[in-house]
Amino acid sequence: MNKTVHILKKPLTMTLIAIFFGFLVAGIILAAVGYPPVQSLGVLLNGVFSSPKHMSNVIIKSTPLILTGIGVAFAFKTGLFNIGAEGQFIMGCVAATVVGIVCDFPPVIQIPLVLGAGVAAGAVYGGIAGFLKAKFGIHEVLTSIMLNWIALYFSNYVCGLERFHKPDTIGTYAINRSGYTMILGNYKATEGGKAALMQNEFLKNTLLKTDVNAGFLIAIILAVLVSFLLYKTAKGFELRAVGANRFAAEFTGINVNRNILHSMLISGAICGLAAALYITGNSPHGIATLAAFENTGFNGLAVCLIAASSPVGCIFAGLLFGGLIYGGQTLQYEVGAPSEIINIVIGIIVFFVALTHIIPPLVERLSKGGKKHD
Repeated sequence: MNKTVHILKKPLTMTLIAIFFGFLVAGIILAAVGYPPVQSLGVLLNGVFSSPKHMSNVIIKSTPLILTGIGVAFAFKTGLFNIGAEGQFIMGCVAATVVGIVCDFPPVIQIPLVLGAGVAAGAVYGGIAGFLKAKFGIHEVLTSIMLNWIALYFSNYVCGLERFHKPDTIGTYAINRSGYTMILGNYKATEGGKAALMQNEFLKNTLLKTDVNAGFLIAIILAVLVSFLLYKTAKGFELRAVGANRFAAEFTGINVNRNILHSMLISGAICGLAAALYITGNSPHGIATLAAFENTGFNGLAVCLIAASSPVGCIFAGLLFGGLIYGGQTLQYEVGAPSEIINIVIGIIVFFVALTHIIPPLVERLSKGGKKHD
């Protein structure tokens, strides 16, 4: 029994249990509304793994979710709830788009410039919530929610400006091509490049037919770097100490307010990087008028929760979410099931992840009760 309790206490075990029950309940719901559950879930998986093109698209869709998840996870590890990831992502998209349109330098300058604009915008926007928390004690959830809406309407305002608005569309012009981060982006746009890639089935499906870009590789590197910062550096120890107990941290001489500000700056910067890589790596390489939130940042919250706030775990949680969202399109086309079923699956998984915290104490209590009975 002690071994069972030990296994159940592991975050990975809890997450796998949550995912299993998420799919189980989703199958029950599908059956209840008249869709074959086994076939439907099979179609969902087939829509993800059936071809290199599908797997490539899942990675592309997962990348911003992974990065925003890492951003939220960083804040969580330092005791802050960055619900403003959506707003920071939007502002990062706006900044990257504006700089990418206005500037047109060689790629070696243009790409860092556009990415830096997105990072800076996200950092400043996250830093506003951090400053208000540190200086005036205003909870970051309240300020972040308000800032999300400000970001949405500011993005729509920029979309309507004559300098950036593309006629006969609801969006902006694309950024200059020198800022693109697709793998072999310029090469596959040429006739020779297309002809060369068409000769190989795998390259044709993964490189030519999708916007596969450098974002996923950057996300993996960033996850490792953030983990190193949190657990292997003095600054990371300070940030986690403030998150664990700000009063004890202050008693030991740690500047609590400064670390709160730094945490939100870094968290926002990561969300801004997610936005900049999204603009530089995915068509149409610009922003569009938003009727509502696109939920990239909000889904990053769910990714963080499933990953138990582990930066490296966000890679796998983000891939899971990306696969569910992309595979859900196939489910809708082939089975006729509403795409909302995917949102139900995601919600159930997050719900069970929240419940997993009560399972180990419950099992431990039952095991102790069994020993007393014996």
